[in-house]
Amino acid sequence: MIGTVAVNGEVRRMEDLRLQDFLQSFFFGAGFFETLLVEEGAPMFLERHLARLRSSLEAHAGCVHSPPPEVLTAGAVREALRQCLEADANLGPRFTGVAKLVAGDERLLLSFRPLPQRPSGEGVVLDTVEDRCYRRGDPTLNHKSVSYLRQYAHLGRGTVFVNEAGELCEVPNGNLFFLVGDTVVTPPLEAPCLPGIIRSVLLEKGRLGGMPVEERAMRREEVEGVRGCILTNSVSLALAVPRLLGRNLPGSHALAGHARAVVGEYAQQET
Repeated sequence: MIGTVAVNGEVRRMEDLRLQDFLQSFFFGAGFFETLLVEEGAPMFLERHLARLRSSLEAHAGCVHSPPPEVLTAGAVREALRQCLEADANLGPRFTGVAKLVAGDERLLLSFRPLPQRPSGEGVVLDTVEDRCYRRGDPTLNHKSVSYLRQYAHLGRGTVFVNEAGELCEVPNGNLFFLVGDTVVTPPLEAPCLPGIIRSVLLEKGRLGGMPVEERAMRREEVEGVRGCILTNSVSLALAVPRLLGRNLPGSHALAGHARAVVGEYAQQET
């Protein structure tokens, strides 16, 4: 992580932050976070990220102390980001990497890290199942809480989370889209799964490579009929899944290409 941060818009050094200012978040996980891509100094889909963050804070107003509303605006975050990039030679105004917003304890913390290293055409293999670990309709999993232990424990393991009904939900770091027949299917929020930013873009578009995109439950046994799969999140955007639960999926790379094209189109409109 890069040492320059902003707290409620004020540029600080990470080592100067005080634990007592983040007690709820640190000890109880009472906070929410957003991870977003920054390209050439411009945060991607910032308004969507802030809308999701505000929604989570409003849904948990009784237990999470929200930052002041004026620091949760796109203008305020863009200005804090600009000041951080100018203040740190390791960042610079043309910084391309990852920004993270953490909201809790009446503070909004903005921090930065480099892009993860991943060969461009590699994709990600998902061959492990965490069975019955999600409960259908659980609303807590629709929010990106800093209580991230289950997801964090499975990062890098190629794990798919499955609910008690045997339905595929999500992976630790993103949403899933499956090519089934001539339709692209993604699990509904009540599966449950996170309302991912890239997920919302692809659902709004409604088509990938000429094929309709729809939300519906995806049972584990339906994997036998899947021809392609992608993992979406706000940093990698869309990654091909060339193998899913022991099955090779030849259609995944093309599907990822279609998804990245849609994301690029929307990003240009919303920057």
